[in-house]
Amino acid sequence: MTNTLPRWMDLVLLPVLNLAMALAVASLVVWTIGLQPLQVIGLLVRGAWGNASGISYTLYYSTTFVFTGLAVAVAFHAGLFNIGGEGQAAMGGLGTGLVALAALQWAPGLPAAVLVPAMVLGAMLFGAAWAAVPGALQAWRGSHVVITTIMFNFLAAAVMGYLLVEVLKEPGTMDLQSRAFEPAARMPAVHDLLLAVGVDWPATPLNLTAVLAVVAVVAAWWLLWKSRSGYDLRASGHAPAAALYAGVDPRRQVMLAMVASGALAGLVGVNEIAGVHQRLLPDFVAGAGFAGIAVSLIGRNHPVGIALAALLFGTLYQGGAELAFEVPGFSRDMVFTLQGLIVLFAGALSTVLVGPLARLHRRVQHRAGGGLSDAAEVRP
Repeated sequence: MTNTLPRWMDLVLLPVLNLAMALAVASLVVWTIGLQPLQVIGLLVRGAWGNASGISYTLYYSTTFVFTGLAVAVAFHAGLFNIGGEGQAAMGGLGTGLVALAALQWAPGLPAAVLVPAMVLGAMLFGAAWAAVPGALQAWRGSHVVITTIMFNFLAAAVMGYLLVEVLKEPGTMDLQSRAFEPAARMPAVHDLLLAVGVDWPATPLNLTAVLAVVAVVAAWWLLWKSRSGYDLRASGHAPAAALYAGVDPRRQVMLAMVASGALAGLVGVNEIAGVHQRLLPDFVAGAGFAGIAVSLIGRNHPVGIALAALLFGTLYQGGAELAFEVPGFSRDMVFTLQGLIVLFAGALSTVLVGPLARLHRRVQHRAGGGLSDAAEVRP
C-alpha cells in the first residue's frame, strides 16, 4: 500500500510538523549552550514582529526570499533543479544598475515613472538571459542544469567583479561600487510613502518591491495552474513521456521554465539595488539564491506556501539579528544553525513523517468507515 497523503496534509500539515521538529531540535541546541529556548524564541519573534522597524525589516528580507523561492519552484515544476538563483539575482542587479547608469549618463532627468519600470524590466531581462543559457544547454545539448547553473553562479560573480573594477567603478575611490544613481532611479521607500499620507514610520529598507513580490506570487500561481503554458510545463516535468506523446515540446518547456525562473530571481536586484543601495555593489545577493531552495521546499513549491516560507525566513533573519544584540552568548551562527535545521527537516528529511501520517490517516478512515458500516447493520 502506497504512502500517499491527502493534499491538505501534504501541503499544510507535513510542512508544519517538519518545522516543529526543526524548532524542537534547535531548542535542544539552545538549551545545551545554557540558554532558555522559550525565551530565545520569544525574543526572536518580538524582534521580527514586535515593532514597526522589525516588521519592515522582516518584510524587506521576505521580499527577496519570495523571488528566489518562486524561481526554484517554477523550474522544479518543469522537472529542473535550478540552483543558479544566486547568479541570476546578481545579473538582475546588474541589469537594474546598467539602466540607471545609462540614464544618468545619456538621459539625465528622466522621471521616476519611466526610469523605475525600465529598471524592473532590465532586472528581469538580465536574469532571464542568464538562466536561458543553462536552459538551452539542457534542452539542446543535454548538459545537466544543476551543473551549469552552479557554474553560472561563479561566472556571474566574476562578471560583476570585472565590471566593477574595470568599467563601472566610481572615479576617485577604491571601493568596489559604481557611482550613485540619480534620485529618480529609486524604488520608492515605504516609510516615505507613509509619511506622505501622515503616518510616521521608521526609516527602513522596505520599499515597493514588496508589492512586486505579491504580484509575482499571483503571476506564478496563474502561470502554473491557470494557463495552458503552465499545464504543459507541469505535464512535461511530472510525466515527460506522456507530455511528449500528447505533443508537448520538452525543449520549449525547459526554456520557458528557465527564462521565467531567471526573471523572477532577477527581481532581487530591484529590491536591493534600486530599493536600498542606489548603486551597484558586489555580493549584494548574500546567499539569498541558495536560501530560496529551502524556501521553495518548505512551501512545497506552491506560490502561497513559498510566500509563507519567505515570511518565516524573513523572521529568522530579522529576529536573529535582534537576538545577537539582546542575548549574550547568542551569535549569528546560531541563526544559521536554525536555518540549517529547517533546511534539513524540510528537505532531506521531509518524507520521514509521510509513512506514519499515511498510516494514521488510513487508520482513521478505516475506523470511520467501520463505524458507519456497523451503524447501517443495526438500523431497522
